[in-house]
Amino acid sequence: MPMDQYEFGDPRTRYPNVSPEPQTQAEPGLQSQMTPVPDLGESSYRGTGRLAGRKALITGADSGIGGAVAIAFAREGADVALAYLPEEQSDADHVIEQIRAAGRTAVAVPGDLRDRDYAPRLVQEAVVGLGGLDALVSVAGKQVWQPDLLDITDEQFEATFDVNVFALFRLVKAALPHLQPGSTITTTASMEAYKPAPDRLDYAATKGAINNFSKGLSQLLVERGIRVNVVAPGPTWSVLQVTRGVDPESLPEFGSSESPMGRAGQPAELAPAYVFLASQESSFVAGETLNVNGGMVTP
Repeated sequence: MPMDQYEFGDPRTRYPNVSPEPQTQAEPGLQSQMTPVPDLGESSYRGTGRLAGRKALITGADSGIGGAVAIAFAREGADVALAYLPEEQSDADHVIEQIRAAGRTAVAVPGDLRDRDYAPRLVQEAVVGLGGLDALVSVAGKQVWQPDLLDITDEQFEATFDVNVFALFRLVKAALPHLQPGSTITTTASMEAYKPAPDRLDYAATKGAINNFSKGLSQLLVERGIRVNVVAPGPTWSVLQVTRGVDPESLPEFGSSESPMGRAGQPAELAPAYVFLASQESSFVAGETLNVNGGMVTP
């Protein structure tokens, strides 16, 4: 693995092909109990001050992509409010430690995105704890593998849309009154927004909805000087995969057969895309979907 995010190297082997053994955890799962543990950039991301003084709220910030983004934002100079489920506290503690070690403020606001009262409370506690808000990053998501359409219950379908789509809608509404010109909103779609996996139909449908919602929202908010963009990851090694996000028996080949690079991505490799879209380097970028997927071709 790279010792520094800027270290030159072959992208195919920059991070190892994880080839994880079959493993399962009950939702929401803990990253610390995965084999191997995903790389959030703890040892490689150093930052260059690109988000100095920013105040960011990140969902799913306890682990995986959200955790990597939280660490990267802090090392770029931002203070961070973290949203995550109470059951994920031990993972969140690790990320909070990394944020504070970077000399930045970490505001922990555990809760359930399916709770309609959580979004306004989350935003209010973030604003109070950070002294404002100018970057909203939505990463948290629900994904459950089902081999057949008939295995997807109404309850699962509704829960997946509630976490992935409706919670995003509620969060944006709660945050918008606090966002000034120059603020950014970054959402998380997926390669499956373009190429839906047949055993994850509900998840793929939500990612298409997120992509579409975000592009429309970008047109609505650009008139206020607020930029909205999307990151669309490819297969990425995170706790989402081991909580029946994919077929557990397929884990040894996870990502290696899909990505032209022959491996799954690590959360640390996704974080720079979120940093770019929140930074002033992307000041002329709005309504964009930035695909970070190891070379999988998109429309």
